[in-house]
Amino acid sequence: MTPPWSERPTASLFGQLLALIGLSLAAAQVISLILLFNLPPPAPDFYRISEIVQAFRGTPPAFTERRPLVIKTVDHAPAMVIDSRMTPKIRSQLAEALHVPIERVVISSASRFPVSDRRVFRVIRDRMARDGGEQEEHFLIAPFDVAVQQADGRWQIVRPERGIGLDPWQQRIVLLFFLSALVMAPIAFVFARRLSAPIRLFTDAAERLGRDPRAPPLSLQGSAEINVAVKAFNDMQERLRRYVEDRTAMVGAIAHDLRTPLTRLRFRIENVPEDVRVKMAADIDQMEEMISAALTFVRDTTRDGERTPLELSSLLESVCDEMAETGADTQIELGEKVVLNGDPLALRRLFTNLLENAVKFGGRARARVYSDATSAIVEIEDDGPGIPTDEVERVFEPFYRREPSRSRQTGGIGLGLAVVRSIARGHGGDVVFINRPGGGLTAKVQLPI
Repeated sequence: MTPPWSERPTASLFGQLLALIGLSLAAAQVISLILLFNLPPPAPDFYRISEIVQAFRGTPPAFTERRPLVIKTVDHAPAMVIDSRMTPKIRSQLAEALHVPIERVVISSASRFPVSDRRVFRVIRDRMARDGGEQEEHFLIAPFDVAVQQADGRWQIVRPERGIGLDPWQQRIVLLFFLSALVMAPIAFVFARRLSAPIRLFTDAAERLGRDPRAPPLSLQGSAEINVAVKAFNDMQERLRRYVEDRTAMVGAIAHDLRTPLTRLRFRIENVPEDVRVKMAADIDQMEEMISAALTFVRDTTRDGERTPLELSSLLESVCDEMAETGADTQIELGEKVVLNGDPLALRRLFTNLLENAVKFGGRARARVYSDATSAIVEIEDDGPGIPTDEVERVFEPFYRREPSRSRQTGGIGLGLAVVRSIARGHGGDVVFINRPGGGLTAKVQLPI
């Protein structure tokens, strides 16, 4: 059934992808701006001038919510960065408190927090009041370096301890990113599902064609690119179907038309000598047998069998029981139950042919059924001589027989294994022969679940 969404025309795949990317970028920017202007500003780490002076005097204060101040001595002063009109006043206040000339005081600040932002300034003043300090006292916002030149020419630097995690401003940026992604995720999911649904259905149709060559044509509406691919797929499927049907019909017609001259030959040999007539009659019987086998092969491959859910172990067990009633040595190992959709009559013939081959050439047959992640596996073993490596594929060719005679009791016609592989591949699977190291042959049938 065609999905409801596929009944309406859609834009090209390029247009849909461009719309998704554009919408995502625009929505992310809008969300970021809304959050940027409405969320409260982050609370940066700030340090009063008195706390910095205390650190220079060797007794840095202890903090519970801010990183501690550390002091170190270096040979060169940091580069002076004056990022606000308050920096000269702060330098003057530090020089006076430490009793050094103002030229020997350097402040280097790389803070990303705009002190001129009234909201940030208000947050800092509120924290200073909560800590019990003077609200009019000057302060610096981390990160910064305050350097004072000593009598020996070296510089003492006080700075906040470097943190391992993100600072408040970086945390805010990350928060904006995750909130934008959270809001855009459902929209991206809807777009992605809409874009991928036709491709997924197209893939399923290709898989269905491999399992059933007579599957109905694909009916799917989507982007312009998908519509072109669907039309090409349906055309290919139709050409393959006609090609197979024409070849099969030709073989059937030839086999059918050969019966008429064979019938005439049978009447004409009545007047030949007895010894010659017997040999000619045997050849004619053999040709009729081959024609009948070819017609049966054509009939079975062109029959539209109904595929229904079936349980492989039960089907294989019933085939083994029927053969055992006729004296054949067949056994089946009881294993897991494996259910798949298949043509019961065709699969019964597949297993019958393999079991008969195993009994004919190996004396007895042992079968088992199991499954892996995607397929049902049927293995049929015999104790025969096996097949030479260079012939394990040729035995599946129509009318190819390793036994040189044309007797049904020995070599057969040579279509049994061709029928087996045709049925297996018609179900989307395959069949192979494997020579066991200890002797004997294993026929392995793989059918998709």
